[in-house]
Amino acid sequence: MAKYRNRLEIIVDILNAAGLGVKKTAIMYTANLSYQLLEKYLDETTKMGLIYLSINGYETTDKGKTFLEKYNDFSSKYSKIEGELQRILFERESLERLCEPVKNTSSRLNSRRNRRT
Repeated sequence: MAKYRNRLEIIVDILNAAGLGVKKTAIMYTANLSYQLLEKYLDETTKMGLIYLSINGYETTDKGKTFLEKYNDFSSKYSKIEGELQRILFERESLERLCEPVKNTSSRLNSRRNRRT
């Protein structure tokens, strides 16, 4: 199943695509957006001051570059925490499996007793 991007991930893709001046279609293809979503997010990111329309096309502003730096830092921290959480959940599952009732206990006890003799 495909993982859908959240709002921040789409904005990051747009800012990375915009760089130093590109046309709408370049952003649309690079950020992998439909035209409708592209229009929506270009409007939003322009109003936020993250990009602006210049003679060369859409460009990432200083605020947009700062956003990208902060997002990359956040993303790195988030990935580390998410990985640690997955390891902790795996440990919990292992503990839960250890707490499950043992099947056919009498045969196990008999086999242990037979080994001792």
